[in-house]
Formats: sequence, C-alpha cells, structure tokens
Amino acid sequence: MIRFVVWLLLLAALLYAVFWAIDRRNGPGRPPRTRQPRAPRPRGPLGPDDDEAFLRDLERRRRREHGDPPPG
Repeated sequence: MIRFVVWLLLLAALLYAVFWAIDRRNGPGRPPRTRQPRAPRPRGPLGPDDDEAFLRDLERRRRREHGDPPPG
C-alpha cells in the first residue's frame, strides 16, 4: 500500500512540475507569444470585370459599334 502512495506522490509531483513549467512560460513577467504576421498572399488572376484594360477595350468596341463619339 505504501508503495502505491509513493508512486502516486511522484506522479503528482511530476504533473505539478509540468504544469508549473507551462504556466511559467507564459507568466506575467513575459509577454504572450504571438504568431509572426504572414506576408500578404499574392492576388490570383484577374477576372475580366477586374481588368481595367479589358473594360476599356470593351467600352471602345461598344462605342465603335454604336457610332458614339469618343469621350472627351
């Protein structure tokens, strides 16, 4: 019976030490660990509605087909 109590005390001491170390790592004397900010992801390919050159060309074609004068 005493052997069981000794093992139980050793296990409790070990668990206490582990949790104490974890708590100490992020204790009040030290700022919390933060992740490094990620670099912005490159934008994917532009869709036709996002591409200024495509939209400008579309507008030119529309004006040419309808006989509208150019802006300006």
